[in-house]
Amino acid sequence: MQRIPILQMGRTLLVTIQVDLQDQTALALQDDLANKIQTSAATGVLIDISAMEIVDSFIGRMLASISGIAKVLGATTVVVGMQPAVAITLVELGLSLDGVRTALNVERGLQLLKASDEEQFHDVDLD
Repeated sequence: MQRIPILQMGRTLLVTIQVDLQDQTALALQDDLANKIQTSAATGVLIDISAMEIVDSFIGRMLASISGIAKVLGATTVVVGMQPAVAITLVELGLSLDGVRTALNVERGLQLLKASDEEQFHDVDLD
């Protein structure tokens, strides 16, 4: 089974999906990412899906699930690089990916994560 590499850049984890995800690979990514968030204390997860040309309902639900798990573990997730055909397919499948933040590219995604991290820092009561 193929594994998707998870790179750490400071407090952000970067996942670049270069292949069309099979169900087992997506499940492994979900588990690997949850473990990596916990062990690294990451506050942000950036998932680059620019190479994905096809999604099905399972993969769409997995993206939403990964985002939800990351949130429970204290990390914000941003999905970047979504192809128009992928966005159309997700909407046609009725998957609006509620709670999943998106950005056009990695640069904008990193900006969203930085803003989210700063917002969380200011929300912390330091008294």
